[in-house]
Amino acid sequence: MNKDAKPADNEPGINQPMTPQEVDPQQKQEQRAELDKGYLASNPGDRIDDSKSLEEKAQQVAVDAPDITGDHIVVPTYFVFDTPEGEKKPLHHVKDAEEISDMIRQARLNEDGEQVWR
Repeated sequence: MNKDAKPADNEPGINQPMTPQEVDPQQKQEQRAELDKGYLASNPGDRIDDSKSLEEKAQQVAVDAPDITGDHIVVPTYFVFDTPEGEKKPLHHVKDAEEISDMIRQARLNEDGEQVWR
């Protein structure tokens, strides 16, 4: 498993699935049933449903499958960010990719506004 992907159950607030064990089994079954139908234009986990709550969006998984290296990858459909106003905002991993990149860049700035590289 990727060392950066840690289970989120020790943090308060919104917890997103980061490991295969944290993905809701019912969600896995529903996605598998959609995939078994075939001829899909999109991955069932990528679908946007604005009627879902923030917590439901945080639990939605776009990818839950092994990759070519054998690692089992879990990618959330939405990344939940804390806005400067203190609100939580779900950003879709495809539709909002540019805004996610902007948020990551902002997170890498120090107090002087200079980019910090790790």
